Amino acid sequence: MTPELELDQRLVLKPVSKSILPALLEAYKEDPAAAQTALPWLDASFNVQGQLSDMLFDVESQAGADRLHFWWVCEHETNTFVGLIGLGDELQLVGSSYNLGYWVRPSFQRQGIAMSSANRIFSWLEERARSEQAFHRIEITVHPHNVAGLATATRICEGWQGEIIEEFIGIEIGERTVPHRLHIVDLPRR
Repeated sequence: MTPELELDQRLVLKPVSKSILPALLEAYKEDPAAAQTALPWLDASFNVQGQLSDMLFDVESQAGADRLHFWWVCEHETNTFVGLIGLGDELQLVGSSYNLGYWVRPSFQRQGIAMSSANRIFSWLEERARSEQAFHRIEITVHPHNVAGLATATRICEGWQGEIIEEFIGIEIGERTVPHRLHIVDLPRR
């Protein structure tokens, strides 16, 4: 089960549900290109609302299976949709548990929200791993032209004793293989 996680007095991570679709669409329209960088499977030429609705349905229907954990970042006071962050199952390496993905809408960027959200999620996952005597490898894949995404992933790796893989990993997006930088974090930390 995906828990609600407090970030600070201003923000909370709430489990994703279909009810956030209108707010997600509004945020998408603020900067479709940035949204597509974070959601590379999204085809802007084909019914974006339907694709986002399908994603929310898939995530919500698998919430109890412990294969996916997705949250929307919510501003407490206004109940405003700030972004998405999640642990998905699109994996590149054998032995990995999750792939961390995040997207903060443009009007909330450059405030450290992706970083603080990732830290909170990793703290939760590390606590769980210790109590269950489990091991989780989390991948973070970033397109090499996504400078802000690379900086965030690098800071996450530095803070969580992670590793940046030197070689590029090819990721299938649509009909193309696109090189990405791969970052790995193992939890619990040793």
